[in-house]
Amino acid sequence: MTGRLEGKVTFITGAGRGQGRAHAVKQGSEGAKVIAIDICENIESNPYPLSSWDDLQETKALVEKAGSQCLTVKADVRSRDQLADAMEQGVKEFGRLTTVCANAGILPMAMGDPNPTDFQDAVDVDLLGVMNAVRVAIPHILSAGREGSIIITGSTAGMMPNTLSPARDPKNMMGPGSAGYGWAKRILISYTEEMALHLSPYGVRVNCIHPTNVNTHLIHNDGIYAMFRPDLEVVTREDFIPSSEYFQALPIPWLEPEEVADLVCFLASDESKNITGDNIRIDAGSYIKWPNGPA
Repeated sequence: MTGRLEGKVTFITGAGRGQGRAHAVKQGSEGAKVIAIDICENIESNPYPLSSWDDLQETKALVEKAGSQCLTVKADVRSRDQLADAMEQGVKEFGRLTTVCANAGILPMAMGDPNPTDFQDAVDVDLLGVMNAVRVAIPHILSAGREGSIIITGSTAGMMPNTLSPARDPKNMMGPGSAGYGWAKRILISYTEEMALHLSPYGVRVNCIHPTNVNTHLIHNDGIYAMFRPDLEVVTREDFIPSSEYFQALPIPWLEPEEVADLVCFLASDESKNITGDNIRIDAGSYIKWPNGPA
């Protein structure tokens, strides 16, 4: 432990696995105490299973193995009341909140059965869930001192036109849920800038990261595989790799969650004390390769 985050308390949504778990472990290893929350149940429109309570407990064990403390709470980011309760528990346990990682997200691709409500399901988690986390956190961050860092998880899909557009999908597998994901991530760009402006007088920073494909359940499922390889009836992980690699400028198929966590840890630390209102790509060059969206 190098102690870059010693004395900080971080609230992380979607911490059961994937990027959220990586954030918890990385920040815990740097000295932060971690409040880790996840829904711990599935959402019907989402085609891949979400984190379980056992997943969240594994995150806790990994944070503790890294040398820090972790409180786990089952909470749904769509419920501001549940988030507020989780936040109260965390602050009571660890003291003043300094950091928020609004990370929870879903990609409810239609998988051949589009439903207009899938759009709202994606927005409820990927946009409103972020706003709920930020809203319940602000009073705690401001309660004792003028410092804090809020880090939002966006997506390359929010920066590149038509990345998840159903019009590009010959098998009609993306559907409204996929469009809702892309729309939510686009709105987060301006939301980040607005919140950074309003919180900056209090010394609170707000930034949004925009990863390309990350090695998590969100990309390793039949819907994403079919989107990248519409030429195949059955797509394996091996079939997906070259198409995913083609999406980036650098010769990699995806980022590892721990690589994203390194950037988030920097934004959580005092090393980034003068960075706010930024939308930061961590995309292996996918945006510079496809500024007008994938061909």
